[in-house]
Amino acid sequence: MGLNFMSEGSKGSGLKLIEAQSLEIISLMDNSLDILSTIRRNEVKSVREWTKKHFRLPIAEHGFSMFIRVFYDGKVHSVLFDTGCSLNGVVTNAKRLGINLAEVEYIVLSHGHYDHFGGLIYVVKAVGKDNLPIIVHEDMFKKRGVASPKGNIREYPAFPKEEMVKPAKYIKTKQPYLIANGLILVTGEIPRETSFEKGYSQHKAFIDGKWQPDPWIWDDRALIINVKNKGLVIISGCAHAGIINTALYAQRITGIKVIHALLGGFHLAGKESEQRISQTVKEIKRIKPNLLAPSHCTGWRGSYTLAMSMPKAFVWNSVGNLYKF
Repeated sequence: MGLNFMSEGSKGSGLKLIEAQSLEIISLMDNSLDILSTIRRNEVKSVREWTKKHFRLPIAEHGFSMFIRVFYDGKVHSVLFDTGCSLNGVVTNAKRLGINLAEVEYIVLSHGHYDHFGGLIYVVKAVGKDNLPIIVHEDMFKKRGVASPKGNIREYPAFPKEEMVKPAKYIKTKQPYLIANGLILVTGEIPRETSFEKGYSQHKAFIDGKWQPDPWIWDDRALIINVKNKGLVIISGCAHAGIINTALYAQRITGIKVIHALLGGFHLAGKESEQRISQTVKEIKRIKPNLLAPSHCTGWRGSYTLAMSMPKAFVWNSVGNLYKF
């Protein structure tokens, strides 16, 4: 399959994802906050362990955001992946956890649903940089909603227009896109190839004056980092493309088979999505990640099944968790 990569705003072909020397990921927003449970993994610390000081408790909400630092050649690049659901939840948590959002060089939005872009305007103000790149897909600007069993449409909050995020700027791309000096790869559109990851059938988009089916949510993307002596670390927002499709595509476009860690939303919650839990778990076991941290829209049934099936790899994600690879 021929792939056209975008690298720091310029087109290229077959560009290589640079191997990072190390990586830190802080769960800045998620559905769960757990400051008491122990984590028996060297690569993961709870918020109480890594802050080592008194702090105000962060908040949890139905939203997602990861603060990422990638290290190479004595330099660090900071990226924010998604901005939670509420207007100021991510900014509040960053302050309470001692994270300086002014470090952020890029914001990447996984897809155009409000629980992933809700805090964008407040985050842009907190970062405070002119021309801050926000990596998006053109489908995020669609008017969207979800159909009830009776066919009624519940419209989602609208994606912020370009003038609302100034002085930041949107960078629209459907293709794989390298950021942070080639150390982080935004997947771009992910092919839907598995037989069981069938999208979100109730999802709608308002096109040509009427609500139409929009089950595939093509703007769904993930982040990929290749960590030295580890392999790929993949972070998904909701994995509407399917977490297995996401992992397989990450292997394909990087040429790297070893997946060290899978983190983020796997979208295994809800009546429709729960039907693919068993097949998803079966395929994740084939991938054999060393660390598995499902969160957000994975749901308790999916998380429980993964924990029981892969207890050595599984980590319960909480707001404030620190992952170091």
